[in-house]
Amino acid sequence: MLGSPRGTRLAAALTSVLLLFGTATACGSDDDSDTAGTAAEASADSAFPVTLSHKYGSTTIKSEPKRIVTVGLTDQDAVLALGKVPVGTTEWLGGYKGAIGPWAADKLGSAAAPTVLKDTGTGPQTEKIAALRPDLILAVYGGLTKAQYDTLSKFAPVVAQPKEYNDYGVPWQNQTEIIGKALGQEAKAKELVNGVEADFKKAAAEHPEFAGASGLMATPYEGIFVYGSQDPRSRVLTDLGFKLPTDLDKVIGDEFGANISKERTDLLDTDAIVWIVSDTTKDKATLRKDPLYADLKVAKEDREVFVKESSDYGNSVSFVSVLSLPYMLERLVPQLAAAVDGKTATKVTEPSS
Repeated sequence: MLGSPRGTRLAAALTSVLLLFGTATACGSDDDSDTAGTAAEASADSAFPVTLSHKYGSTTIKSEPKRIVTVGLTDQDAVLALGKVPVGTTEWLGGYKGAIGPWAADKLGSAAAPTVLKDTGTGPQTEKIAALRPDLILAVYGGLTKAQYDTLSKFAPVVAQPKEYNDYGVPWQNQTEIIGKALGQEAKAKELVNGVEADFKKAAAEHPEFAGASGLMATPYEGIFVYGSQDPRSRVLTDLGFKLPTDLDKVIGDEFGANISKERTDLLDTDAIVWIVSDTTKDKATLRKDPLYADLKVAKEDREVFVKESSDYGNSVSFVSVLSLPYMLERLVPQLAAAVDGKTATKVTEPSS
């Protein structure tokens, strides 16, 4: 993968080497001819065929997928939430069996953990994906190139990232609903989205001080890296009622985030800033050594939230999925409340777990 802060998603990878394989895997599963099944299976079958639009055109899924590979870095959570276990997942954060975080582990049940794939900078591992015999490849939260999409399409139907958003910029709601449609479970996906959105509304209602307060997510990567409005992390703040700095997207351009110059340190002076860091103590001290940052009101009044990026909590902050968000909100909301309560004596403490 290209160099990026650990708390960010993978950057768009280099074009995959096109490999010539045999006949593409059929869109349906091997046992499509078996018509004996439960009413639930019959209901799922009635949702197919289904066609989904994306950045590279459209993809038709002819029958209910049975062997799903997720190339999108957080797509596995929506699959698990909808009651299916992928045969392959793509590792992003590392350290989790099957690339399944603790917020989603109970959804695995007694099923075998998925095979974990990696992207080391040359795109998806096409040979390993082909060996898994997928009948659906999901790359919704991702950044496939056209060449990579074409290669993967030799093996199974591929649902690439939606064209309406930057690569790695699809909102978790859209991601969940796209995957729900691909799996023949549109209604269930919408129900899941509504449930998590209710969690956000409840948190916002309990903390009216969030409404209109300015907020930002950042990480001290090669200077200061800030996340823009199309990044899922930033949307966590705006969904709670915060507003992002006015010039944020203008400064970072058409990207999910970017490093800012010293001249734009003013963007950091918000009512609350969430820092995704390697070490909550050391990185705070390092930031405070920068006179430009230390002179900002947000630093002087200690309105900073420091999140250890390698912790389960830190990983959930970056993951932003239908399963990780409730886990994250339980920990982030109290920290944000402490940051914006208007009392300089209030300390923003780290969650106990």
